[in-house]
Amino acid sequence: MKLGIVGLPNVGKSTLFNALTRAGAQSANYPFCTIEPNVGMVAVPDERLDVLGKMYNTQKITPAVIEFVDIAGLVRGASKGEGLGNKFLSHIREVDAIVHVVRCFENSNIIHVDGGINPARDIETINLELILADIESLEKQIARVERAARGGDKVAKEQFAVFNLALEHLQKGLPCRSLELTDDEQKILKSAFMITSKPTLYVANISQEQMANTLTDPYITAVREIANKEHAEHLEICADIEAELAELDADEFEEYKREFGIEESGLNRLIKASYHLLGLISYLTAGEKEVRAWTIPRGTKAPGAAGVIHTDFERGFIKAEVVPYDTLVACGGYNQAKEAGKVRMEGKDYVVQDGDVMLFRFNV
Repeated sequence: MKLGIVGLPNVGKSTLFNALTRAGAQSANYPFCTIEPNVGMVAVPDERLDVLGKMYNTQKITPAVIEFVDIAGLVRGASKGEGLGNKFLSHIREVDAIVHVVRCFENSNIIHVDGGINPARDIETINLELILADIESLEKQIARVERAARGGDKVAKEQFAVFNLALEHLQKGLPCRSLELTDDEQKILKSAFMITSKPTLYVANISQEQMANTLTDPYITAVREIANKEHAEHLEICADIEAELAELDADEFEEYKREFGIEESGLNRLIKASYHLLGLISYLTAGEKEVRAWTIPRGTKAPGAAGVIHTDFERGFIKAEVVPYDTLVACGGYNQAKEAGKVRMEGKDYVVQDGDVMLFRFNV
């Protein structure tokens, strides 16, 4: 699953990407320093793995991972090809969700492409380009299905109706993700691959000074209000500080957290929020050889979860032994949980929950 980091030039996208992945994406004070998208695989923080690792005295711990793509800055006119816009828009189409970085910090040494800090304007600039790109794409798709719809084709008629509903919404300057649709209509619109339908997380990139006033800062408030209106997620982060923290070793980082009373880094919050944005959860497997988090979409049933490990597990699925992580820890171990009657046997219709510790029985 891929998340694309987007925004105007010089808002801190590559700084944030560097901190996330330590991949060394070029970060400089001029537009388009990131032409080809940088890609980095990032481990999803999960404290449960360390606890299980100690419980099982395991040899290996394997976290879940997600992929971040650092996409070069969009500018006004990108939907018409300005600033290599067509290339950048194609990269956005390929990701599953969007992390939209919005500059909320003042710094006279870093150029703002529009001359000053205005988060609402900047968001509107990016969203408008994505909306215009979606309008162009949707108009072509409507023209394609219209003839079949008028000829009585049932599927085409349904597409024609939903596509036109979405087009009217886009023409009002609103992203598709804020359009109220039924589940069936959502499935139809999904087939149109609208950029503005993608789940979006707004990240307000702030200064260290702003960290103490995130609830009242006007720039941050503007981002929060827009996110709420669009049914999008949001959080605040200081990319510069996170980039510095990413360079610390584990002991130095723990000392920093103690000194400043920080429970969790901004990056960890961002990664977890991104994982949630994609509609993903983790179930766990544990043993002496390995403790591992397995990524599945929320709502996955037991056979599908088993298939993530190996297709044979899904094909020959019989039952799953399941114990919630919290229950396992409270009991002090798997055998103790089993003796206490806390390990359940679940069948093919069981919907896996985040944090389930699972053991699959199968036969092929």
